[in-house]
Amino acid sequence: MAKCEICNKTLSHGNQISIERSHVSRRATRTFKPNVRNVKVMVDGQPKKMHVCAKCLRSGKVTRA
Repeated sequence: MAKCEICNKTLSHGNQISIERSHVSRRATRTFKPNVRNVKVMVDGQPKKMHVCAKCLRSGKVTRA
């Protein structure tokens, strides 16, 4: 399961909408997965491998080793 260990972002659910005619005809459920990367980060001065989402990497919440 895709889950960020920093912000606990997990799967989210929504609707996939099919627009074939002039109005919305069908809806089907779908899942949105977070963009999780397996990276080495510094935790208490020690390098450790963690699953971190791309948003946490960009915002600087973790420091890469």
